[in-house]
Amino acid sequence: MKIFLSFLQSKQQHPIAAYSFWEYYIKNGIEEAGHEWIECADIDWAKGLVPQPKAEFNDWKNASWEKTIKFLKQNRPDVWLSYLYPEQVDTGAIEEIKKMGIFCINFFCDNIRLFKKAPQAFGVFDLNWVPEYEAIGMYEKAQFRHINLPMPMWVAPAFRTVPTAENGRVSFIGSKDIQRQLFFEKLIELNPAIALDIYGQGWQEDKTTSQNRVPSNTVLDKIGNQFRFVAKHGLKAYKNKLSFGTFNPQASTALKALIRTKPDFEQYIRITRESEITLGINRYPSFDYPLYRPNTYSRLRDIEAPMLGACYLTEWAEGLDKLYDMGTEIETFRNEEQLIEKIKELASNPSKRAMLRTNGQKRALSKNSIVESLSQIKNLLT
Repeated sequence: MKIFLSFLQSKQQHPIAAYSFWEYYIKNGIEEAGHEWIECADIDWAKGLVPQPKAEFNDWKNASWEKTIKFLKQNRPDVWLSYLYPEQVDTGAIEEIKKMGIFCINFFCDNIRLFKKAPQAFGVFDLNWVPEYEAIGMYEKAQFRHINLPMPMWVAPAFRTVPTAENGRVSFIGSKDIQRQLFFEKLIELNPAIALDIYGQGWQEDKTTSQNRVPSNTVLDKIGNQFRFVAKHGLKAYKNKLSFGTFNPQASTALKALIRTKPDFEQYIRITRESEITLGINRYPSFDYPLYRPNTYSRLRDIEAPMLGACYLTEWAEGLDKLYDMGTEIETFRNEEQLIEKIKELASNPSKRAMLRTNGQKRALSKNSIVESLSQIKNLLT
């Protein structure tokens, strides 16, 4: 297949959440699968996610889709594969692309976190690549054609072996949010001696305080914002927002002692592979759920860590049992108490750690790979 990519490619660094890894993963995965990717190098797809005035965004959107149509008329692929947010989608342009005989697929990985129903804009695609198991119902209800496939993850062949060394530590790599902070605080309270290292964006002390935030200009602005929030999220979420929306506790001294500097790429790989146990945390902040009873969904880390040969212990989420055999390929926990017991079990059982590393990596590199996902997509086209 010849695949046109619109997957957050950019030649610039934008002030938005990390995104450049998607391009790296998908391009390498396509090549390994024996397919060809093409792109319009003049388009900065990531810029569409940068906060900007509406007029500026519209200029970006119009120019990007005009360039896309022109490029596709001169370079006809078999498949369009994008990672687009709803506001980035030009349904008219997609319809025109489909008329060229190009099969249009959109991948999106934050359905559970961001949406209560599948965005109407996504209905224009021939197929929606939906990685979260819990999000399948959204697309079924909307009657949008979809396929549940793993997060698209690729690791270099050099890291497709089981590591021979372990550093004796339990590690977590991931950005800070209130749910993860509360989780670790309780974990430390239950087991103060835990040999845990925490890495990632935002864990280092933040000098910014609420006093630095720019307030709404008027009371009417605040009321308008509240009405818009209720219209989008509902009254239940609004009540949760009122109860814990400004909750921003300082990290305890014990938690700060476990925080490490943000690793670079090589360190990231080494820590994931060589930690005695690598943790995944799948809960997330959302006003749709009570602060102390958060929801979970499976993340990219659930594919990446096993692929790198980690002994992986992650928080339970719906659909994980579709990706792995529990207890032989990865291990899971449902709360802090269960995590402590699983850590004790794995720390005292090197043969089980070795089994999880070997079996988890084998499963991730075969059944949960981009190569396998593209194979399933290709089967739909024949």
